[in-house]
Amino acid sequence: MKLTPQQRAAFDRDGFLVLPNLLAVEEVATLKRELARVAAVPDERIMREKDSNEPRIIYGLPDVGGPTFSPAYHALARDPRILQPILDLSGEGVSLFHIKCNFKEAITGEFWQWHQDYANWRANDAAPEPRLITSMVMLDKATEMNGCLYFVPGSHRLGLVAPAWDDSSTSYPLWTVGKQSMIEITRKLGDPVPVVGEPGTVAIFHANMIHGSGHNMSPHARWQIYLVYNPLSNPLGKVAKPRPDWQANRKAEPLHALGRPAITSADRLSPA
Repeated sequence: MKLTPQQRAAFDRDGFLVLPNLLAVEEVATLKRELARVAAVPDERIMREKDSNEPRIIYGLPDVGGPTFSPAYHALARDPRILQPILDLSGEGVSLFHIKCNFKEAITGEFWQWHQDYANWRANDAAPEPRLITSMVMLDKATEMNGCLYFVPGSHRLGLVAPAWDDSSTSYPLWTVGKQSMIEITRKLGDPVPVVGEPGTVAIFHANMIHGSGHNMSPHARWQIYLVYNPLSNPLGKVAKPRPDWQANRKAEPLHALGRPAITSADRLSPA
């Protein structure tokens, strides 16, 4: 699936694109079943809520041989509907930085502070430029009630906003955009917009996009997958304590799109 000139222009202007219903119902069902299976694995790749012990994040889904490996997610990262738009926007080959699932269970799912992903990737992984691109896949219907993502359109063009470290608000420490900065930015750019949609909808966004999400107040879960790709000419630099590859892949290995979607197929692992 190649992006149109209009879609590429919209991404440059707004910092994100929403592609409704990109994945089929049976593909979403497969991805959800795989997550439910992997969530029971006792491993550090699964990070849990500090109060309920429910899963908050799962990493390592595409890593062949790993404890949280899933063939369906290995195929998802290479699915032409997901990968080709990333290649169009990058203008070059890309490697897979990571895949993670963010869980928000009914009623108890925590919020995510306002932040820019690049602030964390620069600090933690020495990503030299904010050229990483994220493709987010909705596995449940995303609504404002169940803690959907919010974007500040055009905020990627501000560059990196001076980040504030927050290791107490939630179970996941994060470099965030502080309160006063958010007030000033939204006064200039306008209010954040909700990213809502049906299961199978995909949102692609820039590494400097300011985004966050609220608490899940609904009786329905909200699971979302984040696939992050890094251009081959933007390799991670050296850091004193590198994060594990399942969190920050340092191997600049080019991904190649599968010939056809294979999330539900038996031959998911055939091409690299």
